[in-house]
Amino acid sequence: MSIINILYATVANKCPRCHKGQVFVNNNPYNIKNGVKMNERCPHCGLKYEREVGYFYGAMYMSYTLQVGVFVIMFALNTLWWHLSNRLLISIILIPVFVLFPVTFRWSRILWISFFTPYDKSFAKESEQ
Repeated sequence: MSIINILYATVANKCPRCHKGQVFVNNNPYNIKNGVKMNERCPHCGLKYEREVGYFYGAMYMSYTLQVGVFVIMFALNTLWWHLSNRLLISIILIPVFVLFPVTFRWSRILWISFFTPYDKSFAKESEQ
């Protein structure tokens, strides 16, 4: 399991197994109509994304971790440079948390799939031949 492969799949919205097919129907996470709609299977290699009912409950932990990361970065910036009051800091932190929620939702699901499905070059080359 390579960190580079996991990061590529997560940021590019690609299947963790083949890096060809898209996980989400639309690349834009802020699309109101289908920004969070997932494909049932990878269009390239056929990987079933939701393997069982409740599979993505673990992705909630990933989403929580990503959101806490945003909080920690903002808190560190405040401690080192900004020196804002606690109320103002919480208000400023909530803005990127809400704005980045669609992105962290998608990334957490792709990360969760990536932990259980390693990249396999044979699936990437399968339909190119």
